[in-house]
Amino acid sequence: MKKVDPPAANPCGSCPYRRDVPSGVWEIEEYEKLPQYDNPTAEQPTAVFLCHQQNGRACAGWAGCHDMGESLGLRLACSMGAIEDPEPFFDFETSTPLWDSGAEAAAHGVEDVVAPGPDAQRVIDKLVKKRDAR
Repeated sequence: MKKVDPPAANPCGSCPYRRDVPSGVWEIEEYEKLPQYDNPTAEQPTAVFLCHQQNGRACAGWAGCHDMGESLGLRLACSMGAIEDPEPFFDFETSTPLWDSGAEAAAHGVEDVVAPGPDAQRVIDKLVKKRDAR
C-alpha cells in the first residue's frame, strides 16, 4: 500500500469541502463520494480521501470536516502501514471555512455541475493548466 502523507495546513484552493469554492468545479462523481464519509464508521469508504491536487497527500478538507476518530479509511491506512502517525489527522485544524458535512459539501458542489459559472470556470481552467503542465 502506498504511503499517505498527512493533510496540508489548509485545504487547496479547489477543495470541494471549502465553503468558498464555487459550485460545479468537479465532476458529479467526485461530489458523490463526500457524503459517504458522513456514514457510521462501518459504512464508510475504506480509503483515505486524497487531495485532488497533491499526489499522495490526504485531503485537508476531508480531515477538517469529518471526525477522524471515526474514520474507517484512516484506521485501515494506519493498520496497513500507509499512515505511520495519525496524530496530524486527529489534531487537524484550519482557519479555512469548511462545510459541516460531506452531504453539505456535495449539495453545494452539484448545484452548478451541469453549467459551471464564471468563477467555477476560472478554477477549472487553472486546474487544467496545472494538470497539463505536469
